Amino acid sequence: MTSSILLVAGGLVLLGLGGELLVRGAVGMAARLGISPLLAGLTIVGFGTSTPELATSVQAALGGSPGIAVGNVVGSNIANILLILGISALILPLAVNPASFKRDSIAMGGSALLATGAVLLGVIGPAPGLILIACLIGYVWWAYKSEAAADDDECHRHEAEADDRPVPPNTGPVVLVGLIIAGLAAAIFGAGLLVDGATVLASAAGVSESVIGLTVVAVGTSLPELIACVIAVLRKHADVALGNIVGSNIYNLCGILGLTAFIHPIEVPDEIARIDIWVMLGVTALLIVQLRSGWRLSRIEGAVLVALYCGYTAFLALR
Repeated sequence: MTSSILLVAGGLVLLGLGGELLVRGAVGMAARLGISPLLAGLTIVGFGTSTPELATSVQAALGGSPGIAVGNVVGSNIANILLILGISALILPLAVNPASFKRDSIAMGGSALLATGAVLLGVIGPAPGLILIACLIGYVWWAYKSEAAADDDECHRHEAEADDRPVPPNTGPVVLVGLIIAGLAAAIFGAGLLVDGATVLASAAGVSESVIGLTVVAVGTSLPELIACVIAVLRKHADVALGNIVGSNIYNLCGILGLTAFIHPIEVPDEIARIDIWVMLGVTALLIVQLRSGWRLSRIEGAVLVALYCGYTAFLALR
């Protein structure tokens, strides 16, 4: 048990470090190539911060642990909404930009519906994976075109996401490529440790791999989002916290699940198809209703979200 916990902890540390190195190297390279901060924030930062989830789900799928592969994605989205946004709203009520959230709520709700349909297939293969990836590309293009034209607060938020990961302006391409390679290596190796540790932990604890994927792995790979959101609300940047979670959920469902299925077909565990995917769909709908009703997430609503997450994890522990 102790060795598996150490493997999980070591894997999470390497995943977090790898994701940060990858993003910094890629953002620095994008600046040298003349790529706009807006496009870098939408693509490089979005994909880079999802590296822990991607590496973990791909490793789990290739290693014959579909419960961890799918549970990581579904559980991360549930934790993002109930736990991370709930904690963020408890610290500072979250206001939302109505114009941009109308677009993002359609994308987040649509991606949740598409992922639910893919899960209900029983086996998610390359074809559904490609559809999910195509939808993510369409969303990024839509967001880039609308924000570049509007030059609004949402545009500036994505630019700030890239600017928040600066590298010295005189950093050479060799160093930047080195950061990217080191980040990828750390993420891949860390994902291997995490999956191995989680598999042993599930066996030792007498629970299914799906439960471990939905809880320990999902929350662990979502720690960068939690830290980023808490820092954002402490700096009074509520829009950054909300945007991080909405973007992360879209990337998880369309990018992570889609790429994993394209690389290796995933046989969805029955328990996730019966229960957890519907929980994810339900909390996504709940968040959209909450935000569109008053264009903000109050402290009371945040407390309700955290309480719902505690109830969900208690249910997982008992099943």
